[in-house]
Amino acid sequence: MMSRVKAIVLVLVLTCVLAGTVLPELVPTQESIGIRLTDVAQAAGVTVLNVSGEQKKDFLLEVVGNGAAWFDYNNDGLMDLLVVNGATLEHLKTGGDPIATLYKNNGDGTFTDVTAKSGLLARGWGMGVCVADYDNNGTEDVYITGFGSSHLFRNNGDGTFTNVSAAAGAGVTGWSTGCAFGDYDRDGYVDLYVARYVAFDPEKTPRPSQGSFCQYMGMDVLCGPRGLRGEPDVLLHNNRNGMFSDVTEQAGIHDPGYYGLGVVFSDLDNNGWPDIYVANDSTPNFLFRNNKDGTFTEIGLEAGAALSEAGAAQAGMGVDVGDYKHDGNFAIFVTNFSQDYNTLYENGGKATFRDVSYPTGLAGPSLPYMGWGTGFVDLANGGFLDLFVANGHIYPQIDQYALGSKFLERKQLFHNQGDGHFRDVTDEIGGGVLIEKSSRGVAFGDCDNDGDMDILIVNLNDRPTLLRNDGGNRKHWVTLRLVGTKSNRDAIGARVRITAGRLVQTAEVRSGGSFMSNNDIRLHFGLGQETRIQSLEVRWPSGLVEKSEDLRADQFLRITEGQGILVLDVPKAIPKY
Repeated sequence: MMSRVKAIVLVLVLTCVLAGTVLPELVPTQESIGIRLTDVAQAAGVTVLNVSGEQKKDFLLEVVGNGAAWFDYNNDGLMDLLVVNGATLEHLKTGGDPIATLYKNNGDGTFTDVTAKSGLLARGWGMGVCVADYDNNGTEDVYITGFGSSHLFRNNGDGTFTNVSAAAGAGVTGWSTGCAFGDYDRDGYVDLYVARYVAFDPEKTPRPSQGSFCQYMGMDVLCGPRGLRGEPDVLLHNNRNGMFSDVTEQAGIHDPGYYGLGVVFSDLDNNGWPDIYVANDSTPNFLFRNNKDGTFTEIGLEAGAALSEAGAAQAGMGVDVGDYKHDGNFAIFVTNFSQDYNTLYENGGKATFRDVSYPTGLAGPSLPYMGWGTGFVDLANGGFLDLFVANGHIYPQIDQYALGSKFLERKQLFHNQGDGHFRDVTDEIGGGVLIEKSSRGVAFGDCDNDGDMDILIVNLNDRPTLLRNDGGNRKHWVTLRLVGTKSNRDAIGARVRITAGRLVQTAEVRSGGSFMSNNDIRLHFGLGQETRIQSLEVRWPSGLVEKSEDLRADQFLRITEGQGILVLDVPKAIPKY
């Protein structure tokens, strides 16, 4: 059932140019974050067991893990959940395992497995997922990457899906990992970027102790990715007729065989055109600048976003972008290997970056951990974006050595202090973040529609973690669902700027990101103590700019391009446990 409209359309003031705004001075805050993240996966019924190779971990394929996605597949106003699954090499010989589980949100804090009923049935070795309405018909479609093949599932609008991978020309082969939809040519239809990792053949890949790249700090470990051949990424153009075309070469996506994992579309130079950032493992990260003519230029090195401050390639895995300083520029955050640090690239404007991981307080606490899924997310609704990181090692044998790292690791939450610095508050909030797992994909979404963001985490060879946010909605917030008309229907690429008191925040509608995962597509803003929004401005992918004023906080709003704002009476998922 569609969400009910509660109020009359509010009038928007339309304009065709962005008005200049002086950003207010940031207000530092040292207060406690005031939330607790409680693992409710078992009570919620989210209990599917992840399969990702054998416990011994002789091959790289067995440790990369999987992603997850929050999305409303049946348009009932509740976030449903898709969890991607791997397989074992033995099972792969006979077709593999189910690549995903789809959970329907029951609206009472629990979920029901509807995979078979929905038709999201395929076997193989799944990896990641991204979601978007690629055919602009009002329902969310699903792309699942994997080892061997990837799958595009078209939403039929009746609670079921059809696998159209071959018919749509979207069945990328090889070992595909992260993916993201984005309308890079702004023609009103989302295109698709698929990162690929390694040309892997278990029959030809060395086992531990059999190669020079099969050693780590004196231990015999699985081999790779260094020493193995990388696979180039793929860019698929949406032909606006239900089909895609591979435009990788003609669009200038030149990949020399780096090891691609995380990917995100984002307008990083503030010119209205989405760029592409790719976190590469053990090789420099990519930043493809959009040339506004259907082509891209790779500028990662010259932009300062490819390497660490010391000029070294890191083990890029998860990635997200966000305006953590309220300056209107999206910074880039990349998770990396243990004994190295997670990297925050500050955006100085016009896509010029510098590594500020140490001065912001993020580098030191991350050194013992191996980071994967991540996100800029305001969990406490204080008005500033925090950073969440899921951790977990790839070498089980590391527990046998005193190296400062463990195979099972806790998560980390870095609280934005509002002055350009972050504070590790993991111990302070306790609860589910302290549970040690070898975690991989992370997806953020308000799964109970209570005004704060919850977290789903995929754990290697284990059951998921569902962290319910308790206390985040004590402060004020607003959640926006943008709907394009001339722009793509999901409004992916739209940029929103809101002013509430001294808080001026900028966010962007995106697909993909984190680590091979997909977040709730609705834009969530924490507003702190502010009860009203003085101004809200939307810059649509079509170029249209719309503004409105004096909106109440603590509500869900639907903004339709050129048609105004609707206040939504979304169903609240009150837990029955």
